[in-house]
Amino acid sequence: MPSIEPTPERMQAFLRDAGDESPIVMINLLRYREQADYPPDSGAEACSGREAYQRYGEVASRHVASVGGRMLWIGSVAGTLIAPDAEEWDDAILVQYPSRAAFLEMVAKPEYQAIVFHRTAALADSRLIATTTLGGFFDV
Repeated sequence: MPSIEPTPERMQAFLRDAGDESPIVMINLLRYREQADYPPDSGAEACSGREAYQRYGEVASRHVASVGGRMLWIGSVAGTLIAPDAEEWDDAILVQYPSRAAFLEMVAKPEYQAIVFHRTAALADSRLIATTTLGGFFDV
């Protein structure tokens, strides 16, 4: 089942820990639509899903920076070794935020909300996984 937006239950679970001041790294797994699925009233020019995500990313990256976050890495998925057969991804992105609160501040901004339609139109499926550093596990 495709997942593009967080469910209310998952968002509530994320909000419960919003007071945690630890930095987080969001793992984004993305599968694009062949053709972006814009609503008829969006005013957006037709394009591929990847192009629609690039429209989103160009502006979203400025919002990430505005809350003290930064893009750590972006790459094309070269293959999946361990995953269900139907779970294939086009790109993966790692984005670091100073805290959960910083991420929530960003996504609540009206200016950010105004561009999310590009992301929604772009994606056939996605995962957004919040991670924190696991100290002492590996020497990194």
